[in-house]
Amino acid sequence: MTATLKDEPARADAPAVVRPAPGDLKFTRPDDFYHELRRRVDDYFNTTGLKRRDVPRMYVKTAVILGWFAASYALLLFAAPTWWIAVPLALSLSLSLAAIGFNIMHDGGHGAYSDRPWLNKLTALALDMLGGSSYMWDQQHNVMHHSYANITGHDEDINLGIMGRVSPHQKRFAFHRLQHFYLWALYGMLPLKWQIYDDFKNFITGRIGDHRFRRPKGAELAIFVLGKAVFFTLALVIPTLVLHSFWEAFACYAAVSWVQGLALSVVFQVPHCGEESAFPMPSEDTGRMATPWAVHQIQTTADYARSNRLLSWYVGGLNFQIEHHLFPRICHVHYAAIAPLVEATCRDFGLQYKSYDTFFEGVRSHYRLLRRMGKAEHRPDKSVSA
Repeated sequence: MTATLKDEPARADAPAVVRPAPGDLKFTRPDDFYHELRRRVDDYFNTTGLKRRDVPRMYVKTAVILGWFAASYALLLFAAPTWWIAVPLALSLSLSLAAIGFNIMHDGGHGAYSDRPWLNKLTALALDMLGGSSYMWDQQHNVMHHSYANITGHDEDINLGIMGRVSPHQKRFAFHRLQHFYLWALYGMLPLKWQIYDDFKNFITGRIGDHRFRRPKGAELAIFVLGKAVFFTLALVIPTLVLHSFWEAFACYAAVSWVQGLALSVVFQVPHCGEESAFPMPSEDTGRMATPWAVHQIQTTADYARSNRLLSWYVGGLNFQIEHHLFPRICHVHYAAIAPLVEATCRDFGLQYKSYDTFFEGVRSHYRLLRRMGKAEHRPDKSVSA
């Protein structure tokens, strides 16, 4: 169950934060920073008269991305007689699928696409078309990641399993000394892992990591099953019938999934797992974080390539990750406009606003973090605990 920050009134653009059960992780009470930030953002929308959701630009963008996907899929199936034509079409399909996730599905899943719940639900179901589960994603991303960003043991988005270590509080294995080389290849396996293993394991166990959740029932269960059936029909059954070879279809499916997975992983890892990223832990005595929730988001998140309009368009504003974490229910097309307000408010309250000038600067920072976390001498810094 999600709720707004404790002691704050419910708002249409309030962050989806868990109200922990007694004994669970808690943040300190909201402070003047978040109140002032919300006031400035409210003033922006009141002054401009712009709507937070149901933005015409977003509807046009949705049509463009879905058209891109449909054209790439059809051409790959019916107009690629040779490998040198199939390869660029497969790449185009991969990038269009990632764009659906970054833009349509992500805004819908956060309730940021429209003021109409049914339309948010419909657009969130795009993840089921991509082979994932919108239901499982809501539990892992909205409930866990957005509530507990970068808190080891609570944020499953930084849990790479035994093969990766991005937090100083995660166990190190000897082979992690090479993770800054091999993890890039494993990032591409993310969609296959979701589609074939994770969603089914989570459904059977009723757990995501150490967190219990309510298994889907009724309509949600039907969507889960139907979504998997539709995806594998599009990914394997139809291509097999057209190509007359399961192995050709599977090779294409695996290649498209790998490129898509690499794009998704890097775009989501860069804002949270860089050299300057914080990985704070709750006090061992009180189980409480040292900062309010909004300040925690500033400390654990970074923007990148804010002036790159093409990249911003493609990744659905996820390069404005700080703004997204603070206002997940505002459509991403507004993030570039409200970013200066967030940065100025951070400056006024003495908070560090982290931003990489370019995307590749962020990627290099992530690479250096992986290398540092793989070293045997690196141990958790007690200063990051509450």
